[in-house]
Amino acid sequence: MVLQSWINRVTLFLRKGAALLLMIDFSTNPTAYKHWKLSFEDRVATLAMDVREDGGLVPGYDLKLNSYDLGVDIELYDAIQRLRFEHPEIGTVVITSAKERVFCSGANITMLGKSSHAHKVNFCKFTNETRNSIEDATENSGQTYICAINGTAAGGGYELALATDHIILIDDGSSAVSLPEVPLLAVLPGTGGLTRVVDKRHVRRDHADVFCTLTEGMRGKRSVSWKLVDEIVPRSKLDDTVRERATEFANKSDRPANAKGIKLTPLNRTISDDAVTYDHVSLQFDRDLGMVKINISAPDETPPSDVAAIHAQGVAFWPMAIARELDDAILHLRANETEIGTWVFTTSGDANLVEAADAALLDNTADWFVREVTLFLKRVFKRIDVTSRSIITLIEPGSCFAGSLLELVLAADRSYMLAGTFEGDNRPEATVRPGTINFGPLPMCNGITRLETRFLSEPEKIEDIRAETGNDIDAETAEDLGLVTFAPDDIDWEDEVRLAIEERASFSPDSLTGMEASLRFAGPETLETKIFGRLSAWQNWIFQRPNAVGDEGALKRFGTGLKADFDNNRV
Repeated sequence: MVLQSWINRVTLFLRKGAALLLMIDFSTNPTAYKHWKLSFEDRVATLAMDVREDGGLVPGYDLKLNSYDLGVDIELYDAIQRLRFEHPEIGTVVITSAKERVFCSGANITMLGKSSHAHKVNFCKFTNETRNSIEDATENSGQTYICAINGTAAGGGYELALATDHIILIDDGSSAVSLPEVPLLAVLPGTGGLTRVVDKRHVRRDHADVFCTLTEGMRGKRSVSWKLVDEIVPRSKLDDTVRERATEFANKSDRPANAKGIKLTPLNRTISDDAVTYDHVSLQFDRDLGMVKINISAPDETPPSDVAAIHAQGVAFWPMAIARELDDAILHLRANETEIGTWVFTTSGDANLVEAADAALLDNTADWFVREVTLFLKRVFKRIDVTSRSIITLIEPGSCFAGSLLELVLAADRSYMLAGTFEGDNRPEATVRPGTINFGPLPMCNGITRLETRFLSEPEKIEDIRAETGNDIDAETAEDLGLVTFAPDDIDWEDEVRLAIEERASFSPDSLTGMEASLRFAGPETLETKIFGRLSAWQNWIFQRPNAVGDEGALKRFGTGLKADFDNNRV
């Protein structure tokens, strides 16, 4: 049964000239869920965690006590997406456990102990993004998440609760919330627990210090007075209280109670030795250079502009289609192509059709589906920002870097735009086109736009670019405006681009990861930037320290009865 479960969740593929590898697939649907139960009552959905012990992503560990691995979170992410798009009537989502007296014991420790460093870090990053999407739904979609903790919530289990807007803890004398990673495992809570305790729930620093070093956690009245939960409820009143709170939040929602949802049908994706193709996104690998070229194509025809026609297209609506395809491509590359260190973004097609698609979003912001598509695009571009890969954008004749696709230029670590045309190429010279969508709807994790991040102390530069909204800008002007890094001509183009990619491949991927993450998030610090910057950097380091992952470290000795042997030198 364990082997079959593993085969069902992880598909196998053979890369030319390589050994048999495991491919993690991020696509699923409710009929395939093994770990979550989704139910509906009026305007309230309940997402109950019921982790199958033998349902791990790979063999070698049991998911006891509602502990989770990446496979559990892949299902959670899918459920969150479907609740936003397929269920416009839902105003409140209740996260709880289907098991008696246990909510969630957090990330599976045996899984962490057996996983590679890269998998641990990617696992934490995806889990963080999933919890951020819960908060995004609460803040921007009128779909509020609340948590009913009906048993012990430890580590990642409590971190899941922290992502919701209201936490109810059962008061039964034994159930508690805890973040025991520091005293038990010599690591940090990996999905934002430390940050959310002090930044989101405003727990006092001294209280947080005590709480985060208590292996048994906290329960009862003190958990409320210290702001760790919002209310405690006896077992006999839990169901009624949860129903009452859920109804209260749902009644405040602006989501349409009688609207028809948009079905998230499976993506059209083909994977071959050196390519991955979707309808609008394609990936082409150069494994010798550790590089993938990611091309996004413009719509084939003018996108609909009125709400009824947009809804009729559903997932085929171009902004929705590219968001889904690019989201899946990013996750695939992160998990399955860890040695592909440079991502090169290109585009192709008619910029006018991209601009028309953006206009459809901007002109229909009052519609729930259009709002969700815009928010989805925002989250996908954020995935690029926090991905530990070098990002280069190439702007050539035939490109369509307009509006929303211009964000790929602004998100890049560096960009190259051809001045003029290639010899023998009859296509017009390359241009970029700023759009209204670049000035607000697609902010970064730091809460400001990519243009504002680029020109922190030069607001006049942003106004110069705003004055060009809707205009096609050539390479020389784009370079002068600060929209691109370099604008080589046909003579220098091939050498400059080649040298940039080859140089990237020659550097240490570790130092590049640190450099890129440090440079990308100028400006304000937010809960998200703290999680993806400060927390991720520390956790990345701690995950490699012998105190945590050595043979005598806490992760390896947890559950064996042996005490970890720590090197007590502070560094």
